[in-house]
Amino acid sequence: MSRGQIARWALHEAGADYQQVVFDWPTRPGILKELNPMNKVPTLVHHHGSHDHVVTECAAINHYLAETHPEKGLLPDAHDRAAYFRWLFFAAGPLEQAVISKAMGWEVPEGKEGMAGFGSLDLALDTIESWLKANDYVAGSRFTMADTYVGSQFVWGLRFGSIPERPAFKTYVERITQRPAYAEANAIDGRLIAEVQERS
Repeated sequence: MSRGQIARWALHEAGADYQQVVFDWPTRPGILKELNPMNKVPTLVHHHGSHDHVVTECAAINHYLAETHPEKGLLPDAHDRAAYFRWLFFAAGPLEQAVISKAMGWEVPEGKEGMAGFGSLDLALDTIESWLKANDYVAGSRFTMADTYVGSQFVWGLRFGSIPERPAFKTYVERITQRPAYAEANAIDGRLIAEVQERS
């Protein structure tokens, strides 16, 4: 029940060989804070030869997986790179900030919208809606790894009501959640969540 679900979807899209470490938050292992001083999940440790590479932040994890599994075709083509990175970082920055600020009840003072970086939730949503009305995916006409991150923002936002249900958002979510890798990853997380709920 965390952002770890975003990384799991990316792992399945990449066809990565991975080992999960699942824990209850109150009894989380001390090594988590050693690996990620922010003390949060997901945290990816890539055992690469004699080196371990630690990657944090979902957008970075997902892109890293696309780069380390290029055979899956999840990276953008040359002409799609601008849109890929634009919307990947837009979702990780302005969009998430706007959604969280609204949920926390934080109001941006009048005239300070530019300083906030996201302006307002409506402005952030209008901005990405204009793209999704004209394009099937984040990078254009083809699914890329950016859709696992941007798409997750909308899957969660529509499910929990933190993002309003606009037609472009709804059809985008319907499109991306039809992918086999999404279903596989979602099923694993569904079982884990059910086990936790049974114990509590």
